[in-house]
Amino acid sequence: MTAHFVESMAAISKRWRNRFVSGAPDRAIRGAAGEKMAARFLRKQRYKILYRNFRGRRGGELDIVCRDGDTLVFVEVKTRSSEDFGRPIETLRSEQRQRIARGALTWLRMLDDPDLLFRFDVVEVVLP
Repeated sequence: MTAHFVESMAAISKRWRNRFVSGAPDRAIRGAAGEKMAARFLRKQRYKILYRNFRGRRGGELDIVCRDGDTLVFVEVKTRSSEDFGRPIETLRSEQRQRIARGALTWLRMLDDPDLLFRFDVVEVVLP
């Protein structure tokens, strides 16, 4: 009886821990898989991948930096496990947009060509 009690308490504890503790490892794995799939998709669309997971000194972040012909493209990859609560792009908050803009500005400052065309894209990935 005590062994069963200990097992059931361990199971309950695990359920509560999973509910309230951030699922960062699962999200990180899903996010990395989504970024890999997005990069593969962009390559098939004839984009030239220049950099992945760029981190600027002042806090800017870019998931993928690539080139579409003569246009520089800053890509944000949004990966979700389902669309139960809306599309992945709907979760893009203003803080994240600012972070992406800071990363893009940092990237553009590293280049010497001010007449460069650039744009921002979002790739949505749903991995069940």
